[in-house]
Amino acid sequence: MDLSLTDDQVAILDAIDALTRPYAGASLHEAGFALPDAQLDRELAKGGFLDIGFDPDLGVVSAALVVERLARLPQTVEAAASALIRPLLGDDLPRPLCLVEEGRTTRPIRFLREGATVLIVGPSGVSTFIATTEQVRAEPEALYGYPMATLLATPADRISHAVSVEDILTRWRVALAAEAAGLLAAALDSTVAHVTDRQQFGRPLATFQALRHRLAEAQVRANGVRWLALKAAATLHPGDAALAALHAQESARTTVYDFHQFFGAMGVTLEHPLHLWTYRLKALISDLGGRGGQGLAAAEALWG
Repeated sequence: MDLSLTDDQVAILDAIDALTRPYAGASLHEAGFALPDAQLDRELAKGGFLDIGFDPDLGVVSAALVVERLARLPQTVEAAASALIRPLLGDDLPRPLCLVEEGRTTRPIRFLREGATVLIVGPSGVSTFIATTEQVRAEPEALYGYPMATLLATPADRISHAVSVEDILTRWRVALAAEAAGLLAAALDSTVAHVTDRQQFGRPLATFQALRHRLAEAQVRANGVRWLALKAAATLHPGDAALAALHAQESARTTVYDFHQFFGAMGVTLEHPLHLWTYRLKALISDLGGRGGQGLAAAEALWG
């Protein structure tokens, strides 16, 4: 499978880099656990970057590339669900699009707020509704890398969509893997910069062999998550998507621990932006039943 970037994809990523350059340089000193940015979200939507999945000439792989690139930013925007799942539902649904597993609606939901579209996926099918003030309770900022809220009530008069649950779950897993790939890449870059500058025993931490081995493993994992996400986006095979999500969640579990260890005491403070990527990774680990859920889904899709 050839996953080399096309000229259109290169142009899209270059345009994203140009648009987001001012945001990447924003002051992050003592930033909270989450760093949403409404202005960035508006600019991305206005530029059409979150609607690329609607263009059949660009396709799902281009949408996954956009998600991966945006996840590298310290700011968080609702891009994954909009770029990869909303094309199955129609462009008339307001953003943000909030994904919920049927039977798990009491868990905090990423990007949920009044006016958001809530997509519920489960054995009974695929349905949406627009959240109202009475149905949403914002969660106080805690150990979340995303703005979170809890759904207090689910209306009975939801809109049903003639889309298969399998198609939604496949794209959800692609979205998870693509976003995790970008988060892993950014967290790794941040960690490498720190251990290169940080001196210990008269030399940079990056010169110690034990750290170099673990950073090399993290690089291999980050690369693997990215390529598996793109492969799953290209094939849209449920097994490929489940394996990509499984590798993403397993890699996040392993590398987040290492990254914070390499920062020493600074790794447990808010004085460095590392947490803006790692805490989003920690939130993604539990999606769709976690690693066990992805493993079962992969086994069912690949071996029946």
